[in-house]
Amino acid sequence: MSVHRDSQLDMFAKASPAIAKARGPSHRRPSQPVVHSDEDMARALEESGNYRILRKLAARPIASVRQPGFSRLGVILDTETTGLNHRSDEIIEIGAVAFTFDDDGAIGDIVGIYGGLQQPSRPIPPDITRLTGITDAMVEGQLIDIQSLRTLIEPADLIIAHNAGFDRPFCEAFSKIFTGKAWACSVSEIDWSARGFEGTKLGYLVGQAGYFHEGHRAVDDCHALLEILDREQRNGESPFTELYRASQRSRIRIFAEHSPFEMKDHLKARGYRWSDGSDGRLKSWWIEVGEEDLGDELSYLRSDIYRWAEAEPPIVRLTAFDRFKL
Repeated sequence: MSVHRDSQLDMFAKASPAIAKARGPSHRRPSQPVVHSDEDMARALEESGNYRILRKLAARPIASVRQPGFSRLGVILDTETTGLNHRSDEIIEIGAVAFTFDDDGAIGDIVGIYGGLQQPSRPIPPDITRLTGITDAMVEGQLIDIQSLRTLIEPADLIIAHNAGFDRPFCEAFSKIFTGKAWACSVSEIDWSARGFEGTKLGYLVGQAGYFHEGHRAVDDCHALLEILDREQRNGESPFTELYRASQRSRIRIFAEHSPFEMKDHLKARGYRWSDGSDGRLKSWWIEVGEEDLGDELSYLRSDIYRWAEAEPPIVRLTAFDRFKL
């Protein structure tokens, strides 16, 4: 049976010589290959509706000539550290990208870049090396150039970090060049969910915007954040415009001092955080709100927590010069 099947298959696999001769030689020109650019192919895949394409983020170069009209200076800053505690852990890498912007929050040019490693006093923990890719061999003998960093930081009108509550305390513990500067946080001071993002981690923002980059190295993360902040939006307001406006507004920190112990779960559920007093703050639950929400928050504390209409919990007004400090 197998021989018979093979003979039948041969009938289709081999054309009859008579038939081949009748057809004659083909006079068709061989088709020329169509050359498509990478972007053409990516666009075709996207338009099919079956694919999402991630494009590699390309770092902007330092501008040789600044565009006129962008009189303000911002610095995007990122740190890599040996841990989470600014009192006991150390900075092992700083990245900074300086750029110009105008009073409306439009971004101009990159005007300076700095990236440097520093050897800590103790070996880098293995989990930090896994996270950052920075090894003890890489930082051996390395020292961050404070003078180069100073040339970017001192003239800056605003320093931006993606989680300024982490980076600012480390930076101020590291050098006095960071004290007295206005800071903004691109995590907490931009409503990413309203812009269609489902998370605030930098890698997620980059990915959902349609890009990828070499993450967890300081300068690379700074370049990536700049691109996301300068991303065009349908309403014409970029994330950086929103961030810049937020940095100009005052915030109110309210301390629920002497609040009843049994109310702690209520305060925590509302977003209050506990301060043990070790950082110089009052030992109490606290929350930070906008000026426009101060009245509602005080009413809540007086009616639901203290149950005393005359209660006056301590408040502190904060500007960009005070927020995210030690």
